[in-house]
Amino acid sequence: MHFQPLSPLATASLRLRALLACAPVLLLLLATGSAAQNAAAGNSPLVLDRVVAVVNNQPILLSDLDEEIRLSVLDPDEAGLKVLTPQRALEQLIGRALIQQQIRQEDARAADPSQDQVNARLHDIRTELPLCVRQDCASEDGWKKFLDSHGLTSQRVENYLCYRLQILGFIEMRFRQGIRIEPPEVEAYYQKTLLPQYAAGEQLPSLESVASRIQEILLQRQVNILFDDWLKNLRKQGDVEVLDATLEAPESKETSNGGTAGK
Repeated sequence: MHFQPLSPLATASLRLRALLACAPVLLLLLATGSAAQNAAAGNSPLVLDRVVAVVNNQPILLSDLDEEIRLSVLDPDEAGLKVLTPQRALEQLIGRALIQQQIRQEDARAADPSQDQVNARLHDIRTELPLCVRQDCASEDGWKKFLDSHGLTSQRVENYLCYRLQILGFIEMRFRQGIRIEPPEVEAYYQKTLLPQYAAGEQLPSLESVASRIQEILLQRQVNILFDDWLKNLRKQGDVEVLDATLEAPESKETSNGGTAGK
């Protein structure tokens, strides 16, 4: 039997098919090898990553979810709620991805925080966060032990604070302008909300001394309402897909019935 030699084009085609067939295996071996090297060096356990959600073609990985849960220890609101659930952590990551994409679209450079702002926020955490105070984070040794105990690094914390401040700056710039708090609103809060918090016989603050703080509280409430509505619409208009059904929050499933979120 006589076999004709393959043409150069056919040979190249076969090589390409073989390479594509081996690609998943090669990627798995590369990922495993990299993870094994990290594990051997004591950097991390041997865990292969996977995509758990996609936000407008931007993947969210299982490792991102794990890191969000570990970083929640830096948030006083989350720290008081025990452990951040994977479902809520994913919702936060989806919301943050949508906001960061919007920041890039609007080229909102004014929202970028300075290093001084990041340093000031880091100082507040190390000296005022109750969990940090108990572990003496104000000292370098105590801070290092705190980071190690939660699987964090100082650089990762700084990066986290940087994009948190960036998002807060963007929200402030986009939603705060144009909101006015009138004096009757301030007085109503003072009479109906603030004064009832004081026990009988305690010295009451004057309206003048707390007016600016009340105004700030009411202003933030209005900003939060506008921001929440904006973020809901942003998610409905975008393409958000949760690939792991166990991570989808109930409210996301309801949203998906009327839009593309969580489909």
